[in-house]
Amino acid sequence: MSHFLRKLFITNRSRHRILAIAAVGSALLYAKGNENFNSSFSVSIPAPWRESLLLPRQNWPSGVVPLFSVAHGSGPSPDIGKDVSGFSTAGESPKPCCGCLGKDTIAKAAAKVGPAVVNISIQQGIYEVGVGKGIGSGTIIHEDGTILTCAHAVVDFHGLRASSKRKVSVTLQDGRTFEGTVVNADLQSDVAIVKINSKTPLPTAKLGTSSKLQPGDWVIAVGCPLSLQNTVTSGIVSCVDRKSSDLGLGGLRREYLQTDCAINPGNSGGPLVNMDGEVIGVNIMKVLAADGLSFAVPIDSVAKIMDHFKKNGRVVRPWLGLKMIDLNDMIISQLKERDGAFPNVKKGILVPMVTPGSPAERAGFRPGDVVVDFDGKPVGSIKEITEIMGDRVGVPLKVVVKRAKGELVTLTVIAEESHTDM
Repeated sequence: MSHFLRKLFITNRSRHRILAIAAVGSALLYAKGNENFNSSFSVSIPAPWRESLLLPRQNWPSGVVPLFSVAHGSGPSPDIGKDVSGFSTAGESPKPCCGCLGKDTIAKAAAKVGPAVVNISIQQGIYEVGVGKGIGSGTIIHEDGTILTCAHAVVDFHGLRASSKRKVSVTLQDGRTFEGTVVNADLQSDVAIVKINSKTPLPTAKLGTSSKLQPGDWVIAVGCPLSLQNTVTSGIVSCVDRKSSDLGLGGLRREYLQTDCAINPGNSGGPLVNMDGEVIGVNIMKVLAADGLSFAVPIDSVAKIMDHFKKNGRVVRPWLGLKMIDLNDMIISQLKERDGAFPNVKKGILVPMVTPGSPAERAGFRPGDVVVDFDGKPVGSIKEITEIMGDRVGVPLKVVVKRAKGELVTLTVIAEESHTDM
């Protein structure tokens, strides 16, 4: 090796060779000394360095693999202008490789949505006689001044009723302040719409989709925690369908996006944003006794709520009076072990309880029924039933259930509107 290095020193371009050998020498020594070392090295060399780094052909000993892979060609190397991380070093704006998180990816996402994020404050107390101010956040989603926020940030929960046309104070990122009106609020989903009027253009945020989110996706939370305007925190999606029952919440079944973004009082109603700067959720709560457990309403669910607002002025929820459980292979197997008469099904929704006096009881549902078909469509989850029902109240629906020993029964149920606030 010393003889080889002396030869390198007396060549014209020895500096490049010495630098390259020093950079990878430790890897070569490890490979040579480890019989179980099966990895290979590949280094792409920019064109200006190729000639100076060409080494004589070697008969490499066992366990040592070629380090340099040089492609001889007249064109410039595709790696010129890139550093070792894969990011371009040429030009004004480095571009991350496909799927990579660049050094300014989060900053760009925050910049897209930031101007449209507002601070919302309300006077708290009975008849709005001040006992303090409530704070929250929201997002301008339309040029006409429509603001998306959460219900508990703008609704006085006294009497558990949403007071329409309530006035709130809205402050934009640029310092402008407006009086806003609570147009719609739904306590079950915790979604609300506030409207402001402006003679000058308003910044808006683009709504994305939450259906394509996966655990591990990067997201940011933007809002005004403790009235600190323009606060951005980042994290990842921890769960895309956290059930309300998992959190000990009563009422209707709901699903949330769980993230580890830092959320504090004042963030409620602010947007959860993807790396494209699109709103994919509305932040509503966190677990106080733990860190990194924050929750948001998925934007796809919010879109359905807003459709209800436009169509009916409120959210219409059909009520059947059934307690339901999604079945899977493991649950079915366990139930069959406990009761040999359990119906032979591969999927469906188990009905463990029927509310007395409910539409379901009047239709003939029994505890132990397994719903396999709803309104002419095979079903395997509560979510599918909810989507099929939509806002159909007072409409007869055919339901096929399977009972003990495989008995198939067709029932007709007419849903009523649910009037539960909480």
